[in-house]
Amino acid sequence: MKPNGVELLRVQMPLVAPFRTSFGTQDVRELLLIRVVTTNGEGWGECVTMEEPLYSSEYVDGAEHVLRNFLVPALMEGEVTASRVAPRLARFKGHRMAKAALEMAVLDAELRSHDLSFATALGSTRDSVPCGVSVGIMDSVPQLLDAVGGYLDAGYVRIKLKIEPGWDVEPVRAVRERFGDDVLLQVDANTAYTLSDVSQLARLDPFELLLIEQPLDEEDLLGHAELARRIRTPICLDESIVSARSAADAITLGACRIVNIKPGRVGGYLEARRVHDVCAAHGIPVWCGGMIETGLGRAANVALASLPGFTLPGDTSASDRFYRTDITEPFVLKDGHLSVPQGPGLGVTPIPDLLAEVTTSTVWLGS
Repeated sequence: MKPNGVELLRVQMPLVAPFRTSFGTQDVRELLLIRVVTTNGEGWGECVTMEEPLYSSEYVDGAEHVLRNFLVPALMEGEVTASRVAPRLARFKGHRMAKAALEMAVLDAELRSHDLSFATALGSTRDSVPCGVSVGIMDSVPQLLDAVGGYLDAGYVRIKLKIEPGWDVEPVRAVRERFGDDVLLQVDANTAYTLSDVSQLARLDPFELLLIEQPLDEEDLLGHAELARRIRTPICLDESIVSARSAADAITLGACRIVNIKPGRVGGYLEARRVHDVCAAHGIPVWCGGMIETGLGRAANVALASLPGFTLPGDTSASDRFYRTDITEPFVLKDGHLSVPQGPGLGVTPIPDLLAEVTTSTVWLGS
């Protein structure tokens, strides 16, 4: 199919409550959405960059710049399918999240034209997926316990606690003491520790956590491998995994026993499926991470999470975990699960009035 043009939409989505991690606090989610118009129809993509380069080197303004000046012009060079997007953009180094959003929009358009769903195209084996929830750093332990209790009452089947030095053992102990050992519990450090913190991280071992996610710097695979030898809690990598190749390297080095797959971080849903396949071949469980997506990104993530290698509950929370009003029909938790969209493409589209309410600017690129 031939692309006729690309629309970039900046949106600002207020969060239901501030979300704090080891690298900062968010109360508004600023996002870049992409609408690709082709001879076969249109498709939607979502760029998961943050407003500032805190989670990774990418950020919203930078993503918009590289899309406008390099990636979209390259896409417009001729006929395209989703599988050709990455090769066509490969000459531009990095910018995986921006590339992923463009590929997602092309894939959505392509699948809609063939009346196929994301889930079918990726290789889904389930019609619903179990959902966990990510709980940010709180001002106090009682506040944390109230939040965790609310999420468990809502039906979430796994709890993830954000941690940082000074907020790790105490909140984990409190959650275990209040809610018991049967709760599936894991922690996420977002690179906040160093190998010199091994004795502190080892203090988490008695709590029988599912995993500790990305404790060290994203480039420190050898450090993670050493840490894995010195603590009992399984290490899961997030920021370190940027491709199927990097996943294979991390597994070979013994740097992780579990992998969190975020499609934006690895350059798109097609590469995310390759990461899944590499991990499955090595017997490494995977789960789907989240980047506080709208219903567009959530639809694609739920489809990805329905692949057979996703054996742990992901951060594919319901829409109301972060947003009072989503830009699509909301995803609603039922018995701890979200249904996998079955309609063509993403299976969802933005509701025009809701999208207009949160859109701050638009740019049309093309003929």
